[in-house]
Amino acid sequence: MNAFITGATGFIGSHLADNLIQNSNWNEVKCLVRNQEKWLKGKDYTRIDGDLGSIKAIEHALEGVDVIFHNAAIVKASTQAEFDHANVDSTENLIHLAKKTGVKKLVILSSLAASGSSNGTPRVESDSMKPISMYGKSKRKMEQMIHREADRDLSITIIRPPAVYGPREEQIFTLFKIMNKGIAPIVGDGDEPKISLLYVDDLIKAILLAADQNQAGVHTYFVSGDRDTSWNEISEIVKTVLGKKITTIKLRSAWVKNIAGIIETTASFFGTYPVINREKANEMVLEWTCSHQKAVDELHYKPEYTLEEGISRTIRWYKKHNWL
Repeated sequence: MNAFITGATGFIGSHLADNLIQNSNWNEVKCLVRNQEKWLKGKDYTRIDGDLGSIKAIEHALEGVDVIFHNAAIVKASTQAEFDHANVDSTENLIHLAKKTGVKKLVILSSLAASGSSNGTPRVESDSMKPISMYGKSKRKMEQMIHREADRDLSITIIRPPAVYGPREEQIFTLFKIMNKGIAPIVGDGDEPKISLLYVDDLIKAILLAADQNQAGVHTYFVSGDRDTSWNEISEIVKTVLGKKITTIKLRSAWVKNIAGIIETTASFFGTYPVINREKANEMVLEWTCSHQKAVDELHYKPEYTLEEGISRTIRWYKKHNWL
C-alpha cells in the first residue's frame, strides 16, 4: 500500500505519517512539504515539494498511490474567502486529481465545527449542519462539495473530530501552559458547557480504520474520546499530573468575548490575526459534544486512551521537550 499525505508537517498529519512509516503494510509514504520538514525530519518518507496549489507536482506524486489522507487545512484567517480557498477549493482540486490518476480511496479530515455546537445532546451525523464560525462554515462547504464531486468509483471517508490534543499540539497547549503557572481560566461554572476531546493517537486509529473502508460513496463519522468532559474535570486532571496547586478563575461568557475582542483588535495593529479572537470566543462559550456510535458500529472504532491517560501522556511529552 502506498499513501499520500497532506498536512504531514502539522500536528495530526505528522502523527499519521509516523504511524504509516512504522507500519509494514505501507510501502511508500509520500508527504506534501511546503517549507520545513518539522516533525518529519530524518524519517523514511518520500518528500513531495509544494503545497495544495502545486497541481502538477501532486498529480505526479499520486501515481501508484492507494490512499490519499487529506489533513491540510487552515484554522485561522480573517475572512471567509481565505478559509474557503484553503479548505474547500484545495480539497476539490485534490478530488479531481484523484479521479484523474485513478486513486480510489480518500480519507478527509473535517471537524465538529462543520456540524455546529450541541445543546445538551451530542451531535450525530444525521443532524443538520449549523456551523457558527468561518472555519466551520468552510468545512461544511467542503463536505457539501465532496458529496457533489464524488462519483461511484470513489470511496471517500470524512472524519469529524472535536478538539484534538496530544504531543506536538500548540493551541490547547496554551491552556496547559497557563495552568502550569498555577492558574486555570475556566469558561462558565466549570461544569457547563460540556466538551468532547480526542487524544491524537485515537484519531489516528480512526483514520486508519477509515482507510480500510472500501465501499463506494461518501461516508461521514464523528470520532471522540472515552467520554465527554468539563473544564473542572480537565483542571483537576492537569492539577494531579503537574502536582501543583492551581487557582481556578471562572470567566463569564461576556468576559471571554470582551477579552477576545481586545486581543483581536490589538493584534490587528500589528497586521496579525490571533488564535484567541472573537469567533473563537463565540465557540468557547458553547457546548461542543458529539457521539461516535456510528464509527463504533461501522468502523469498529473504540478509543483506547482515557482522558486521564491522554492528558498525562501529553503533559509528560511537553515536559520532556521543554515546552513546560
